[in-house]
Amino acid sequence: MDEFEFIDRASTNAEKYVLRKKLFGTEEVLPMWVADMDLATPQCVLDSVRKRLLHPVIGYEIMRDKAYDAQIAWVETHHAFTMQREWLSYSPSVVASIGCAIRALSEEGDEVIVMDPVYPPFFSMVQENRRRLIRHPLRQDDQGIYRFDSALLRSQLTPKTKLLLLCSPHNPIGRVWSREELETLGTLCLENNIRIISDEIHSDIVYKPHRHTPIASLSAELLENSVTLLGPGKTFNMAGFSISTVSIPSKDLRDAYEKERRRLHWGDGAVLSHVALETAYTDGTAWHQKLLEHLQHNRHAIETSLSAHPKIAFRQPEATYLAWLDCRAFGMGDRELRDFFIQKAGLGLSPGLSFGKEGSGFMRLNFAVSSDKLNTALLQLERLSNG
Repeated sequence: MDEFEFIDRASTNAEKYVLRKKLFGTEEVLPMWVADMDLATPQCVLDSVRKRLLHPVIGYEIMRDKAYDAQIAWVETHHAFTMQREWLSYSPSVVASIGCAIRALSEEGDEVIVMDPVYPPFFSMVQENRRRLIRHPLRQDDQGIYRFDSALLRSQLTPKTKLLLLCSPHNPIGRVWSREELETLGTLCLENNIRIISDEIHSDIVYKPHRHTPIASLSAELLENSVTLLGPGKTFNMAGFSISTVSIPSKDLRDAYEKERRRLHWGDGAVLSHVALETAYTDGTAWHQKLLEHLQHNRHAIETSLSAHPKIAFRQPEATYLAWLDCRAFGMGDRELRDFFIQKAGLGLSPGLSFGKEGSGFMRLNFAVSSDKLNTALLQLERLSNG
């Protein structure tokens, strides 16, 4: 199944390897935590960067309209959503964009809704910017599908609630929110004058029959009420280029965001990142398709391996390359569970509690690795069957 060049990153400065001792107390773990891939960035991207390096000056540049146009065409093709160039601006990362948008569109002391569990910076960006965090618990239904509770969510709102942070598709639970779910959420926000900041960085890694729907595409009203965060980092394994984009159709919201962005003065990014983004969105379609095929193969392998496991429950994610493992049957506390995985399985995973209170008893595993590495990890998980 492996058609990619998978890279041994243990001898590099890769975060997932360098931080093993600090995070897990030992370097003798297979690190499958941080959300990047152990496979080569697309060759077309690497070639374009090499070509740019033939020019002797690497100086200040702005991102070309052609780069934004390439992303606009990609989103229209893959997600049936037509963005305008004037809506878009550069950001070094989705997390930076979240912080900038929070400061631009709310005041200190305002309330921000965050669904729990979720990617940890959603919580920290709210609290570190002196906003009040409102946690909305996502709960599994009888089929193990996570859902939000619109009645409970409505009851949590107050006149001080100004923003909702949406993770779509969702990390770590792997949900692709349905059109109906997004319409319900969007209507609730419109009725209560709550702006939506939607992190859609995982939108290109979605498995059939599911399909990502940008929340801004649902209506003219939601278009004007949404800030959408996008980028090639997850799709093309380009996190090290530190480039993403922010789409804000509303002129009023965009002006507020731009004022804060200018205050931060993070500029327009680096020339090699501009080249990489443009090339990925222009020439990366075939690579992207092969990636999805490989990830679907790995996703199926996890389900097959864990289907008979007495202590670990697994439901295939609808999106992302992250497996959300339900380990509550072990009956352990979260610290004990983390140490158990390190010592008994030799695996360095992300503990579920780091994603919020609702993540207690879970572990997150990154399966964007070679089939051989995944098989090794699955064999190591079998050691836990009698834990």
